[in-house]
Amino acid sequence: MSRLTLIPGRVSLAQLSDVYWNETSVALNEGCQTAVEAAAARIAAAAAGDRPVYGVNTGFGKLASHKIAARDTSTLQRNLILSHCCGVGPAVPRRLARLMMSLKLLSFGRGASGVRWELVRLLQEMLARGVTPVIPAQGSVGASGDLAPLAHMTAVVIGEGQAEYDGTVMPGDDALKTAGLEPVQLGPKEGLAFINGTQFSTAYALAGLFEGWRTAQNALVISAASTDAIMGSTAPLQPEIHALRGHRGQIEAAGAMRAVLQGSEIRESHREGDTRVQDPYCIRCQPQVTGAAMDVIRQAAATLQTEANAATDNPLVLSEAGLIVSGGNFHAEPVGFAADMIALALSEVGAIAQRRIALMVDPTLSFDLPPFLTPDPGLNSGFMIAEVTTAALMSENKHLANPCVTDSTPTSANQEDHVSMAAHGARRLTRMVQNLNHILGVELLCAAQGIEFRAPLATSAPLQRVIARVRADIPALGEDRYLAPDLEMAKDLVADGSLLKAVSIPLPELSA
Repeated sequence: MSRLTLIPGRVSLAQLSDVYWNETSVALNEGCQTAVEAAAARIAAAAAGDRPVYGVNTGFGKLASHKIAARDTSTLQRNLILSHCCGVGPAVPRRLARLMMSLKLLSFGRGASGVRWELVRLLQEMLARGVTPVIPAQGSVGASGDLAPLAHMTAVVIGEGQAEYDGTVMPGDDALKTAGLEPVQLGPKEGLAFINGTQFSTAYALAGLFEGWRTAQNALVISAASTDAIMGSTAPLQPEIHALRGHRGQIEAAGAMRAVLQGSEIRESHREGDTRVQDPYCIRCQPQVTGAAMDVIRQAAATLQTEANAATDNPLVLSEAGLIVSGGNFHAEPVGFAADMIALALSEVGAIAQRRIALMVDPTLSFDLPPFLTPDPGLNSGFMIAEVTTAALMSENKHLANPCVTDSTPTSANQEDHVSMAAHGARRLTRMVQNLNHILGVELLCAAQGIEFRAPLATSAPLQRVIARVRADIPALGEDRYLAPDLEMAKDLVADGSLLKAVSIPLPELSA
């Protein structure tokens, strides 16, 4: 298995995307080893000294005033991990758990955590050999670190907890030994370095970012198909309109839609003599809405790239200053804000997509398409309830888009009295993306059906390729049939990137 070599502090979104989508193993550039070991030596010296240093020779949180004897520092770190394994709920998907581990490596690689290189090496080997901790998804409030989920990740490092290896879940110690690895005994501060940090929240937010961007790209293609299906105008895509406003996402969205629709006979057929003056906003304002969502997602991306490269545990070793300092980099407020931003964007992409579906199934608005896109309305209901399903999903996403970062509550005997709620703020993005993929899948089916009703007029070559890809799996809807499998397959075509491959048109990229 190939490894991606990462330079802590300089990791790109493209590299993080590779880790997420392809489960690529990572290793830190060895140039950071000197700084990592220097910080570890300073922590070891502090542990042997008499001066209390938080988390090195003291208790944790509200118990920080309790001094710990040097002989007990290893037990202190082990107890920390075991006591914090309090997560509940379903297990984190493997690719997300691997992304968490990679992010923790990046944080250690900044040389401010005080862990030995031995721990870096073990995490790298766990990734390379496919030892993936089983991590419950619920239990973090996103401040003082993602404590519970990161504790479950760390439990495997010390031979506790559970891990998945070669498709089988087993005790962590067995997984390590089966893979030819050995657990480690934690030294001073090392347990705290593992669980103080935002890697759980950041991993889920990055997953929402990468999958959310894919939905935005799909929305550009599918909305272009919907435009042709209702014989909409391409005049609102005129580049000068968008240049006059100047927003990057809007300009790129309009350009992508122009390219996708280029050469459509359907479009050319109604340039003259069309009695409609303007299309509804869900057609006319697509660049303004989807493009704005793309801009918001990119703003969130900048925050998450910074966070992925950050040292986020506590205390931090400031080697050049010769200090070990308690701070608050574990507070996931930036991640919480980024997750809320992505949620707003996903909700709006889905909201305007749902209105396009409603437009296509409504014979009073669809410019002569049959009711509910069925060739024999009355006897058949066509896409009537598929549209209702998308309305339900749209509404669900609107509720999920409410901000999470504003919902703080004090924890840990009021020591941790303001928290970010970034963890479930980021986790809810997975559900929102799934809902949005379903909405776009239904829109795809409706648009394909609508375009086919315009025969013998043909759509553009890119959209012909898209429809051919759809029809390879899902036949056109004639008489009513059991539709649930069709909706699931359409969702998969959106989610797995099949449509983006089929269209073969360059689409806006996430990175600058």
